[in-house]
Amino acid sequence: MRAVIFDIDGTLLDSVDLHAKAWVEAFRHFGVETAEPEVRRQIGKGGDQLMPVFLPQERIEREGEEIETYRSDLFKRDYLDKVRPFPGVRPLFERMRQAGLTIALASSGKKDEVKHYQDLLGIADLVDVATSSDDADRSKPHPDIFQAAIEKLPGIASDEMIVVGDTPYDAEAAGKAGLRTIGVLCGGFPESDLKAAGCIAVLRDPKHLLESFDDTFLSRK
Repeated sequence: MRAVIFDIDGTLLDSVDLHAKAWVEAFRHFGVETAEPEVRRQIGKGGDQLMPVFLPQERIEREGEEIETYRSDLFKRDYLDKVRPFPGVRPLFERMRQAGLTIALASSGKKDEVKHYQDLLGIADLVDVATSSDDADRSKPHPDIFQAAIEKLPGIASDEMIVVGDTPYDAEAAGKAGLRTIGVLCGGFPESDLKAAGCIAVLRDPKHLLESFDDTFLSRK
């Protein structure tokens, strides 16, 4: 293994509930009532894939961009400062760098959010490559974001990379890009869903991955 590609929300950051709340509030602003648990199950997708679950296509064509902009501004204003890192992220990244691994981030979030999250996590100096929704036409579970990450890692074959993510959408998108996925439970999806989507292993969170590092195929020992 030569490179590890991380999802961010729900994988490195405790942000899934906050994103769900922002979507529910945004939908309500436009007169659409949604249940937070139902919205939460869709977090991990970008707005282009999430909105069709709750809105008819004609309304998305008419108001989708406005709804997504409202939701994005709302999240930055009311929720972004509540996002917290999961324990162990920087030590995990330091351990991976010691093992000679290249580290990439692949998120459905906006480019400025991804930059903010790197600063919040204290990992900007350890990340080699970062992609965001700006690098993809379609969000997860489409493979675009991971394909963009692969393109930014020239000289590394797809079978020498692995994805770490918290949702079935990460595993589905990675699989379509020819990548394997390690799932983490900290985003709230059950182990059965992650394995059904193709995860080859499931751990609790980044700290658990760090603690298990020498027992995984990420280690070259």
